[in-house]
Amino acid sequence: MAYDISNFTTDVIERSYEIPVLVDFWAAWCGPCRTLGPVLERLAEEEEGFADARWVLAKVDTETFPDEATQYGVRGIPNVKLFVDGNVVDEFTGALPESTVRSWLDKALPTPESSRITEARELIDEGEFETGLEILQEVMEAEPANQLPRLMAAQVLLLEDPERGEELVQNIHADSELFDQAEIVRVMAALDRYVKNPESLLESEVKSLFLEAATATREGDFDKGIEKFIDVIREDRYYADDFSRKACIAIFRLLGNENEITRKYRRTFDGALYV
Repeated sequence: MAYDISNFTTDVIERSYEIPVLVDFWAAWCGPCRTLGPVLERLAEEEEGFADARWVLAKVDTETFPDEATQYGVRGIPNVKLFVDGNVVDEFTGALPESTVRSWLDKALPTPESSRITEARELIDEGEFETGLEILQEVMEAEPANQLPRLMAAQVLLLEDPERGEELVQNIHADSELFDQAEIVRVMAALDRYVKNPESLLESEVKSLFLEAATATREGDFDKGIEKFIDVIREDRYYADDFSRKACIAIFRLLGNENEITRKYRRTFDGALYV
């Protein structure tokens, strides 16, 4: 029942390898801390009543542990961080209502399948796509409401089977934090359809250029694909329902802001939109 810690390494880091540790960074002079503290303690007591408790609470006074607060980037309190296997996996700042904290915990706490998702990600990063997909499929069956394994599988299938990938992300909507990544999959699936069914495109002076861009992107030549899509934007911005703009944004998101192709074309793309 005692939630105040005496040793951060033992009571938080090492303990988090046994069970997730919810750390409440607080101080006695902090008014919002006095509001949130009892909420967290009440939820912790409730959790202790279960034989298979999902988490434990550790209260860390920032006046007593200033170095740890600095190390973990605590800039405002109350600051709540969830430690799992020695690392912060999620956090929030401020005195939230109890119902919001409950919802946050349900989302942030690792599920029985979390380790399997991590395993799948590591396999995919190593190029073991088939094995990674098999694990993701098992997770999807065990947790059908979990959107992450669906997105991960769709990303693996991005170029090989974009239609299947699109099916996997069909229920990831705008209110999901995974929406932007799901949009990449949807754009790539639409691009694949254009390449396979060029007759679906309206006849235009930019049609051949558009198909050249789509084909290059479909084959993984993102440099050429973006260059040609930007050419289409300059000639006919709204051809194929403004798809060239959508395709460029999807490629930038796929590659990331620091990728050399993104850095090479981002400013040119922005400029083409306002010609």
